[in-house]
Amino acid sequence: MDETLAGAAGPAAPRRLWPYLLPIAIFAGIGVLLYLGLFRDPSLVPSPLIGKPVPEFALGPVQGRTLGLSSDDLREEVTLVNVFASWCVACRDEHPLFLALEREGVIPIHGLNYKDAPPDAAAWLDALGDPYTRIGADIDGRVGLDWGVYGVPETFVVDGNGRIAYKHIGPVTPRVLDEIILPLVRGLRAGS
Repeated sequence: MDETLAGAAGPAAPRRLWPYLLPIAIFAGIGVLLYLGLFRDPSLVPSPLIGKPVPEFALGPVQGRTLGLSSDDLREEVTLVNVFASWCVACRDEHPLFLALEREGVIPIHGLNYKDAPPDAAAWLDALGDPYTRIGADIDGRVGLDWGVYGVPETFVVDGNGRIAYKHIGPVTPRVLDEIILPLVRGLRAGS
């Protein structure tokens, strides 16, 4: 009788474990994916807009400024378009680099002020300095969505034909500027 009970318990036990093992396996798989995501560089997210014309748009200027920004302004020369906001902490980190580029006349920098209150944007630029040739006020964020903006800051290199050549997600650092953005700008200018 003991053999009969042991034989009956053996095959039934694995069937009872499946309802418990499946959620554990799914949870472990999700955990592995999240762990691997910790080591991915978010600035390497590919943009489907690379090599394509900038989206058509026309924005009025930020409060206190006279020049807005439109897609037509991005078709004459190689430029940077920096997406920023006064509420963005990382934007403060990269801002001195843009001020230095503007002082040295390295490249025209245009700003896309993303989802910002007009007085806040004006006060931020007045306090920290304004490196932008033109700034468009994207108050509702619709133009940013057309550009594929994930968050701020983001910086785009636009070639002289109005095509997006590069997208950097996150704050621009001196290393990114010296090793990626400025060599690309020089290459685009040499090729045009």
